[in-house]
Amino acid sequence: MSEQEETSVSGHQTPSSDDLPEGWLRVGSLDIDAQGIARRPDGKVVFIEGALPFEIVSVNVHRKKNNWEQGVVTAIHHESSQRVRPGCPNFGLHKGACGGCKMQHLDAAAQVAMKQRVLEDNLWHLGKVKAETMLRPIEGPAWGYRYRGRLSVRYVIKKGEVLIGFHERKSRYIADMQVCPILPPHVSRMLMPLRGLIAQMEARETLPQIELACGDEVTALVLRHMAPLSDSDKQRLRVFALEHHVQWWLQPKGPDTVHLLDEGGQQLAYSLPDFGVHMPFRPTDFTQVNPHINRVLVSRALRLLKAQKSERVIDWFCGLGNFTLPIATQAGEVLGIEGAEALVARSRENLTHNQALRSGQDPLSPTTFLARNLFEMTPAMLVADGVADKWLVDPPREGAFALSKALAELHLQPELRGGWTPPKRIVYVSCNPATLARDAGLLVHQAGYRCVAAGVINMFAHTAHVESMAVFERA
Repeated sequence: MSEQEETSVSGHQTPSSDDLPEGWLRVGSLDIDAQGIARRPDGKVVFIEGALPFEIVSVNVHRKKNNWEQGVVTAIHHESSQRVRPGCPNFGLHKGACGGCKMQHLDAAAQVAMKQRVLEDNLWHLGKVKAETMLRPIEGPAWGYRYRGRLSVRYVIKKGEVLIGFHERKSRYIADMQVCPILPPHVSRMLMPLRGLIAQMEARETLPQIELACGDEVTALVLRHMAPLSDSDKQRLRVFALEHHVQWWLQPKGPDTVHLLDEGGQQLAYSLPDFGVHMPFRPTDFTQVNPHINRVLVSRALRLLKAQKSERVIDWFCGLGNFTLPIATQAGEVLGIEGAEALVARSRENLTHNQALRSGQDPLSPTTFLARNLFEMTPAMLVADGVADKWLVDPPREGAFALSKALAELHLQPELRGGWTPPKRIVYVSCNPATLARDAGLLVHQAGYRCVAAGVINMFAHTAHVESMAVFERA
């Protein structure tokens, strides 16, 4: 531990662990859930909510096991120099605190450094992989970035008021949120008017959630309603939409039932200006929470992919075409593969839309979308999809194990390949460092690749969520 780390923000030297009063603990690190990690004199590990590395704290332990304990900080005797004042009144360890963020008490730059360490630790401990180069983290606005969110709604009969927001920490109750600094400012300002709107509605007791989706020009609110809405309630929604410049969508049952309250109006969409791509989407479609970071993410991924006009590229888990369509501005041919026919249909719509927009400009390269169960990939299926020079892989939290395993089997059993050859380069975008590390282990130790670079993307500031990217080349 360095001299700087040994000194608290007050300027006083922190005592060594041997000199601590009974019950005080020195915090050594943070875990993936942003809990401080300390050890008792007998070596027992203690996970501490609200504590930061290099702090000395007292703890109220609420859970004990043979090898570890878990608790909440009750006093900070020496503060970390990286502790900051939270930027949201709803954040904290107190009863009723919002559970949406876990790291607002930690300096934003230190949050990113912690996530980078999580990525490196996962790659090594789970995959026995060490990247040859660590990429500079992708960072962006720490506030007002969350363009997607699911806000719970509850009419509290005893109080005669409505709560709208995220759940309290470790609770099914909804936090009493009047503002939310991680939401776009215009949405944060809308929380109290929304509470007033729902309180006036006849259906207020049967409205469990509002889903938020912001595009570049349009903000959509999806109202889940358990019973049909009256004409009076629909009119209340229309008046609110005019006053606050939003679109109301209604969801009477499952996601497939989502529809506009009134047809017409501007289309929900986001843009990728570096590639001249315009991406229409529905409010229930998966799009990245943070559009500012997404633009940088796509640009970096394509720089690392290094696609050429003479090359064929496959975009696995292509979604709506977030990477596929930008790749089509650079590669010679692109294949986008996703798991559901309905999603593939949406991708084709976006392809047609962007081809029309580029009339008179450089056209998109030949691009095909197809549906495939990517969690049941086999070597034969991989060969059937044809040779590709490069891959872009962007799976959900479960990762791309079947895909990586099939690639490894083709490397270990060349007789299965025929004339098929593996991609020279793979760019893997991940929302789960553990499954990325697992798949990286397969690619490096069984499929003949090197991990040439890796780094984190701070897509969800103030949360413990780790988004990352890794680049693999044929050894």
